[in-house]
Amino acid sequence: MQNTESKQPLTRILTGDRATGPLHLGHYVGSLKQRVELQHTHDQTVLVADMQGLTDNANDPKKVSANILNVVADYLAVGIDSNYTTICLQSQLPALAELTMYYSNLVTVSRLERNPTVKSEIQSKGFGRSIPTGFFTYPISQAADITAFRATLVPVGDDQLPMLEQTNEIVRKMNSLAGKEILVECQAMLSNASRLPSTDGKNKMSKSLGNAINLGATEKEIKAAVKSMYTDPHHLRIEDPGKIEGNIVFTYLDAFHPDKALVAGLKEHYQAGGLGDGQTKKVLEECLLEMLAPIRARRTEFLADKGQLIDVLRKGSAAARERSQEVLHDVRDVFGLNLL
Repeated sequence: MQNTESKQPLTRILTGDRATGPLHLGHYVGSLKQRVELQHTHDQTVLVADMQGLTDNANDPKKVSANILNVVADYLAVGIDSNYTTICLQSQLPALAELTMYYSNLVTVSRLERNPTVKSEIQSKGFGRSIPTGFFTYPISQAADITAFRATLVPVGDDQLPMLEQTNEIVRKMNSLAGKEILVECQAMLSNASRLPSTDGKNKMSKSLGNAINLGATEKEIKAAVKSMYTDPHHLRIEDPGKIEGNIVFTYLDAFHPDKALVAGLKEHYQAGGLGDGQTKKVLEECLLEMLAPIRARRTEFLADKGQLIDVLRKGSAAARERSQEVLHDVRDVFGLNLL
């Protein structure tokens, strides 16, 4: 699970995804590509967060259970290697739930209500006053995940910074109670990649809204998604100058096309006039088809052998369970609960 080529202890990283659907190009740009690189230089744990997926999907649990292996297949298909990265399943790590319970006694309701990320998510999901308790206490659960592996680096976007701040508050409270350092504070590892917009240019990427391109998308699905992409609404004729700002096609070309000089030339031509949206979409379509074809093929191969995927999770969860139980023992000790 862990890269053992270096004799020096590797910096511990925790990252992961909720198992609520197959992963898409937004995940690839925002985190997956980075994980492939980090696994060779860091002690990286990737958590398939099935329990946290239930915090807003408890009425449709199959949405979570049916996607666990999809997510693992996506990981392996993009190059995350279980020989270097510990891939584990949240529900198979009982220490996480127990740590969440202990930490809950250190956090007030008013503090959770002030968490900007929680407030934003509650509003976006339209819960109103019918907020599932599990969703409301998500920051505490996330703190349990991070501290259970003594992770010092957590790859996140700007919107997740308040979650890490709350994690570190819990760490400081626990250390104060212990009279020594038993937990370590974490730092954010912010991605240099820009957040990839949805194909409609309006809403956040969502499978249910049909505005994301999944890593396992078929050729037909890729072509349909590119064809529907938002461009410059005022670029009505090919000969008219067009704007590249806010033009989703050029955003995706910047993110994925390997020939940056070609993209720069397309931008110049589009802005000057004489280049149609259909032509730029054709370039993007060919780029995405070529990039996703091998990922889709590997993903299909992995999903054809679900036993292999389960084995990856089983082995990773066993290693993660051992590590998280050590932290749980230390936390129990602070509360005097290691009697038996």
